[in-house]
Amino acid sequence: MIAQNCYTCEQEGQFESLPPREKVGYDEYWRVAHAIDTALPGWLVLVPRRHIATIAELTDGEALTLGLWQVRLSRALHELTGCVKTYVIQFAEREGFSHVHFHLVPRMPDLPLHLHGPNVFDLMCPSEKDAVSTDEMNEIAIKLGHLLQAPLPDVPQWHTA
Repeated sequence: MIAQNCYTCEQEGQFESLPPREKVGYDEYWRVAHAIDTALPGWLVLVPRRHIATIAELTDGEALTLGLWQVRLSRALHELTGCVKTYVIQFAEREGFSHVHFHLVPRMPDLPLHLHGPNVFDLMCPSEKDAVSTDEMNEIAIKLGHLLQAPLPDVPQWHTA
């Protein structure tokens, strides 16, 4: 199901032609994209491939693979960026973004203390000069895709950018 006025659904509707930054990795249930409008390289979003507005609407298949995605993405972010941990956050409250999505945010060792925890959202909606460029997002997506290519036993097939 694709909902109108939903950025995530609009992107999913163009799945075959999405650039690497919108298709870091995917399976039958989930798609990973680099977050848009952020000053932090490697900020990812994990989105269900169908429109849902609450976690309670996840199917068992979606729920079973959610944790695998979160852990594998956290490991890949650690390897690529050197982050000390990965914040995993889910709100889905912003207008046009009510589609359930999980933010996977690399918490870098040098992140100022005032940006720790939920304050990391202060890095969203930066000035144009501070925003991660689409070229950089695509480069990160391709590198992460390579880190995610190892197949896992007994889970749906993973695909990468």
